[in-house]
Amino acid sequence: MNRRSQNHSLLIRGGHLIDPAARIDAPMDVLLRDGQVAEVAPPGKTRGSAHDKFDARGLIVAPGFIDLHVHLREPGQSYKESIATGTAAAAAGGFTSVCCMPNTHPVVDSTEWVTWLQQPARGAVVNVFPIAAATKVSKGAALTDYRALQRAGAVAVTDDGRPILGEDIMREALRLAAEINLPVIQHAEDTRMTEHCSMNEGPTAFRLGLRGMKGAAEASIVERDVQLAQQFSGTRLHEAHISTADALKAVRRGKRSKARVTCEVTPHHFTLTDTDIRDYDANFKMNPPLRSAADREAIVVALGDGTIDAIATDHAPHAIHEKMVEFERAAFGITGLETALGLAVTCLHRQHKIPLTRIVELFTAGPTSVVDLRGRGTLARGSHADVTIFDPKKRWTFEGAKSRSKSRNTPFDGWQLTGKVVATIVSGEIVYRAD
Repeated sequence: MNRRSQNHSLLIRGGHLIDPAARIDAPMDVLLRDGQVAEVAPPGKTRGSAHDKFDARGLIVAPGFIDLHVHLREPGQSYKESIATGTAAAAAGGFTSVCCMPNTHPVVDSTEWVTWLQQPARGAVVNVFPIAAATKVSKGAALTDYRALQRAGAVAVTDDGRPILGEDIMREALRLAAEINLPVIQHAEDTRMTEHCSMNEGPTAFRLGLRGMKGAAEASIVERDVQLAQQFSGTRLHEAHISTADALKAVRRGKRSKARVTCEVTPHHFTLTDTDIRDYDANFKMNPPLRSAADREAIVVALGDGTIDAIATDHAPHAIHEKMVEFERAAFGITGLETALGLAVTCLHRQHKIPLTRIVELFTAGPTSVVDLRGRGTLARGSHADVTIFDPKKRWTFEGAKSRSKSRNTPFDGWQLTGKVVATIVSGEIVYRAD
């Protein structure tokens, strides 16, 4: 990323600052200088001056949003997405930092590929934090070199897209990662129970004649992992894209037992259910699949009560030819970076009355409780000058054809949403501004 943060300053004035980590929910001006937060003060009370000013009247000013779970498809699948296009979509969605998954071609299981992902030549416009493979080639057999990967810049390890099924290898992964304070992220799915399945098990799958995934395939893995996490002091276990009520129960039990267990959910899982799959539209096909209304209700409750630590998009771009086939043959996954905030405000805040402060927390302080991102997730003085500015009342329509992603595999094309990103600032520089 080319930044002009050196000797540059920006005053964001007139906005309402929501910074859950700093316990601020009030009108504040924010002064950014040289890539850091220089000052936070009541309106008109900043002592320093700035080269540029941003009028944030009527807008929410928040720490830069962080997405724990994106697929940028590089190396090896740039026909779906590139780091440049994926991070452009992230900026349009208000994300200043993204954590990219290692299930690429080749798999990111070496220090060389972790370093490659972070090079300026990749053209990223937001911060990219690599997550490395937990096992070699993500085959679930031999662990990668966690210490070396962490030194190269990996912020966690995972075999996302594949679960670590072997109990012994998962135990060893948790033990070794705990020694260096590195999170282990699990793809919560017992694939022995989901082979050849393409959606959630239930009445809709029966009606469509499709094989359904049992919710127990997710919950059983989460339950086992939580029990393993209790065996080692310092273990950091994160369960990705939780989608069932039973899996959430297992997470709650882990938290009550004081195990260091966190989890994330996606916007599509708190917005849609399996009944939304009509006419075999593969843009509604993802893994984990859309679940029942009861599961969605459990997710909304867990988002409100603090059980869930973060909202993550699981942004998974695919080319048209990978989706425009029979439902069972279509690739799993949808894009999600540009719709996440709008879906959260529309569904969680407006429909379910979850406070904006909690929604901002799920995009900021929550993610930094999962992975260490070096002074991000807050706008406290001295932190990185990464800022998301949005209008919580702005109504807009998402048009998939205008997405900054290379791919268009979204179920939300044409949706009317409330809550729109106005500007995204990375290291003090505006990298996205709404038209």
